[in-house]
Amino acid sequence: MIQYDPQRRTITLHTRSTSYQMKIDATGVLLHTYYGEKLRKGDLSRLICPEDRGFSPNPDEVGMDRTWSLDTQPQEYSSSGVGDFRQPALEADLADGSHIVDLRYVSHTVAEGKYALEGLPAFYGEGVTAQTLTVELQDKCSGLTVELLYGVLEEYDMITRAVRVRNNGAAPIRLTRVTSACLDFPVGNHDFITLGGAYAREREPVRTALTQGVHTAGSVRGSSSHQQNPFLVLCDPDTTEDTGRCWAMALVYSGNFLASVEHTQFHETRMTMGIHPFHFCWQLAPGETFTAPEAAMVFTRQGLGHMSRLFHRAIRLNLCRGPWKDARRPILINNWEATLFDFDADKIYSIARAASKVGVEMMVMDDGWFGQRNDDFGGLGDWNVNQEKLPGGLAPLAERIKGLGMKFGIWVEPEMVNENSDLYRAHPDWAFQAPGRPVTRGRYQLVLDLTRAEVRQYILDNLRTMLKSADISYVKWDMNRSLTDVWSAGLPAERQGEVYHRFVLGVYEILEALHQEFPNLLIEGCSGGGGRFDCGMLYYTPQIWCSDNTDAMDRLRIQYGTSYCYPCCTMGAHVSAVPNGLTHRSTPLHTRGVVAAAGTFGYELDLNELSQEELEEVAVQIDAFRSYWDVVMRGDYYRLTDPFRHESFCAWMHVSPDRERAVVSVVQTQRHANPVRPLLRMKGLDPDKDYLVEGKVYGGDELMYAGLALPFLDECQAVQYQIKAV
Repeated sequence: MIQYDPQRRTITLHTRSTSYQMKIDATGVLLHTYYGEKLRKGDLSRLICPEDRGFSPNPDEVGMDRTWSLDTQPQEYSSSGVGDFRQPALEADLADGSHIVDLRYVSHTVAEGKYALEGLPAFYGEGVTAQTLTVELQDKCSGLTVELLYGVLEEYDMITRAVRVRNNGAAPIRLTRVTSACLDFPVGNHDFITLGGAYAREREPVRTALTQGVHTAGSVRGSSSHQQNPFLVLCDPDTTEDTGRCWAMALVYSGNFLASVEHTQFHETRMTMGIHPFHFCWQLAPGETFTAPEAAMVFTRQGLGHMSRLFHRAIRLNLCRGPWKDARRPILINNWEATLFDFDADKIYSIARAASKVGVEMMVMDDGWFGQRNDDFGGLGDWNVNQEKLPGGLAPLAERIKGLGMKFGIWVEPEMVNENSDLYRAHPDWAFQAPGRPVTRGRYQLVLDLTRAEVRQYILDNLRTMLKSADISYVKWDMNRSLTDVWSAGLPAERQGEVYHRFVLGVYEILEALHQEFPNLLIEGCSGGGGRFDCGMLYYTPQIWCSDNTDAMDRLRIQYGTSYCYPCCTMGAHVSAVPNGLTHRSTPLHTRGVVAAAGTFGYELDLNELSQEELEEVAVQIDAFRSYWDVVMRGDYYRLTDPFRHESFCAWMHVSPDRERAVVSVVQTQRHANPVRPLLRMKGLDPDKDYLVEGKVYGGDELMYAGLALPFLDECQAVQYQIKAV
């Protein structure tokens, strides 16, 4: 619900449990006054106590009042050049060479339903109570107009934000920074949490006490990256998994981003998130509009776990789209770790046949099926079938797979090209490459210039041809390098600062076209694993390969960190062969199954290499997952231990929405001599219900408050409990 008080000139956004307030100051500045627990009424600008602060300048209209300064006022969307020296939300170069932008309130409107963004992913409001607030601000001298968009999704305690910048003046303007959200906090001490990491170690939570200065997380790699994630939490120092205040923000975007937290000289805090200003410069001619991507915010006083569950529900039900967003995904097997490039149709069929006997439902053929693709030196860009490996094309193999009662899927990497390819030989200018400079390769490949319409059309035409040539149910969309040599032959020199963002828009355009033309196609995102795991991609691909690291013990940490924002149903997770190719560690097959079942669940190995006993174990895993998949996908996820801090075991659980069923998983991470029997306290159960656990009945209250004694397990062993109310 959105309320406007014309006497106080306050606008208050209410969700089920939170309130967010802004106030139109007498000067026309839009102040931010509150974001937190739900309030009945009030003008929270009373908490703003202006003081005469040295070196904090005062605008002309306040006259001799030295207490009023943009440098100390909490603002809804800050600009630069008029006295606020904190991190700005908006920066622009004007035609006269100045960079002064002074945004003042013009008007606002409230509409039912949730706004949409043309050409950009965004949460949608169907099926929930949703409203949109649009606030117009303007710099009167230049005619630069800013529309602040707020979407209120009441059931999720979520407020989304986006920005449209329009040039209503007579001269061109260059935008150099357009932040999607700016959030000012009053005096207080906070911690901030980011998701750092690296290739094969994605999304490791990093919690830091906030000190004076600017603290940032971001990516300039052209994608959201393995190293940082477009997600940020600000919380009280005593906030835990289950208690305490936290404010979280996720960017619905897949390119360069910057998330910043600034703790000021007066112990106030500013949190911003948006497109990274690194090499960003957008030309805005008179009458043109630029739209910044969406940021989604939640607040809770119930700790980090509840924060995650709010994001999980909203992402699953109101960001992911299509028939797969809430349906059980096919249990698949992928040949990559079993064969790499060395396969043919008979080898793929052999893997599929063995998998079909134990209940696997889809065969995915990975890299190597196209062009002269026998290694990673060539072939990318040539999406014609390699007839030596697949005589007759994709259709005969797809039909053979279908004859086993399985679906057929395929791997692509449409954004890339090898120099050793027919495409590059015909169109070398279609790849990013600065004139007169040698190229920079990644995995022996270059990046196609998706800012160009002819390149996007080539990709889309080839994907359409591929998808129509055979019965293909699934596509794994990969991206195996970061962007370098970012220069487009299709844009003039003064527009080269638009290339990074236009590249992302190009990816979205192709994915949206596929979504519209092939609505039943399941697309799994991937970027060397989890290098582009973000809300932007989830709008187009309801699941993303969580990491190239399939080692079960490492996946405990990767999936734990990923769960801070993203639901388990979006995490591509497979049982792979041992020893693991990256860690060289061997873990029990049962443990690998338990860990993979916390995601989309599938297999990444050749089942022909397994013993009969192992094949029987695989069949048991598949039957078990089929029996509780809805609890994992649609239920509430609870982190029971922190694998980065707990030295003995890692545990988590999923609880059905009606709290009638639960799945509890435990993995022993270390084993010590003369151990103490561990106790596991569960979460999310109904304290007034009784539950059947391993043939015994316990109260929900005792399972949560007293706990369950766990069995002694060897290192890397796992146990899983399916719990039902009785």
